[in-house]
Formats: sequence, structure tokens, C-alpha cells
Amino acid sequence: MPELIINGPAGRLEARYHHEGASDSPIALILHPHPQFGGTMNNQVVYSLYYTFVQRGFSVLRFNFRGVGRSQGVYDGGPGELSDAASALDWLQLVNPDARTCWIAGVSFGTWIAMQLLMRRPEIEGFICVAPPSNLYDFSFLAPCPSSGIMINGDKDRVVPTQSVADLTAKLKTQRGIKIDHEVIPGANHFFESKTEELNTVVGSYLDMRLAKAAQERKTAKDRAREAERDKQREAEIEEFVDAGAAAGDDDED
Repeated sequence: MPELIINGPAGRLEARYHHEGASDSPIALILHPHPQFGGTMNNQVVYSLYYTFVQRGFSVLRFNFRGVGRSQGVYDGGPGELSDAASALDWLQLVNPDARTCWIAGVSFGTWIAMQLLMRRPEIEGFICVAPPSNLYDFSFLAPCPSSGIMINGDKDRVVPTQSVADLTAKLKTQRGIKIDHEVIPGANHFFESKTEELNTVVGSYLDMRLAKAAQERKTAKDRAREAERDKQREAEIEEFVDAGAAAGDDDED
């Protein structure tokens, strides 16, 4: 897991990156909790999400927002951190131009930034929001939410009540074909202390489901393309046969 420095809007951004060898490997960006409350890219939940994606063949990037660790700049209350995330995604896409899909994940404050980036970047096809602070930040910009994803929280979270996350999920206006899931992990607090294994299970199962569905959709699209090509060839053969028959008829008349 090599150390990485990315050029960000306020200076360098400290990051960690895992690269998959296949050129079309999917990509994922992970955003950490609040910088002013101890949030870093080495947060245990961020680390857990990072490896859950790695285990499924993703090229994955996590980084420190401005003013955290070795990242330059100072906390900006949201707009600057959103710019940091956009720069990180730009770098990730530059290194992986042929990635077949793009995901984003966030933890607590990181979910608020992640969802704002989601609204600005249509190439993001899926999201994982862990402990989204829906009672502390305004998520009304998600109208409609452009991609399917999952909201996850613990039923012992004293920072963000379960009902607040449930209400957010219910209020999200979705486009046709978009679905927002909500999972509650029993016994988990806001930091998922002693519950990261259960979190891994939920996130992993959701990713497996989405990836299998995407693979099936790609297969169906390829099958349809092959069938369309066969239909085109058959039509060309029929047209050639008809033309040949017409030419033969002209010869007989002569």
C-alpha cells in the first residue's frame, strides 16, 4: 500500500492507493469522517471499506482531507473538502481511464461530501454511506438521487439516530431504476466499535449483489449486440439472395 501525494486545490493531499492490474478494473473512492473530530483516512471504518473494495477487484483510493495528516490546507467546512474529493476522483480516473464502473463511499461527515460529489459526477454508479449524519447536515440536494446505493447505521448510534437515517432514505426522490437500501447493524455505535466485521458483511453482500447484477446486465447487452449483428447479417444475405434472383429473372427475359 504505497504512500501517495496528490495535487489538490489547497496543496498536496496525502493518500493511500491500491491498484488492480486489469485495465478495466472498477474504481472506488473512500472519504473519511470529520477532520475536526479525529477523522482521518486511517479510521477503522474507512480502512475496512477500503479492503472490502480491494477484495472485490477494485482499484481503491483513500486520502486525508485538507489540514489532516500530511495534507496541506485548513478545514473549510465542506466546500473545500468537496474540492479535495473531486481532485482525488480526477486522479483516480486519470490513472484508470478504462475502469468499467465507479463507486464512492463515505463515513459520517465523509458521506455528506460523497453525496455532493455524486450529484456532480454522473459517472459514479454506486455509493456506500456509513453513519450518514442526516440529523446534522442538509441532504436535501439529493433530489433526485442519481445512483443506487446503501445507507448503513448502528442501532446504538448516539450521534445519528436510526430514525433520522430511515427518514432520509424514505424521503429520497429516485429516478426510475434507482433504489436506495437501508441497513441497521444491531449493537453498533457511531464508530462501529467491535462491529466492523458485521459492517464488512453488510457492505460485502451489497457489493456482491450489485456487481453480479452489473455483470449480468453486461452479458445481456453483449448477447443483444451479437443477436442484432446476426439479424443484420441475415438481412444482408436475404437482400443478396433477392437481388441475385432478380438478376437471374432479367437474364431469362433477355
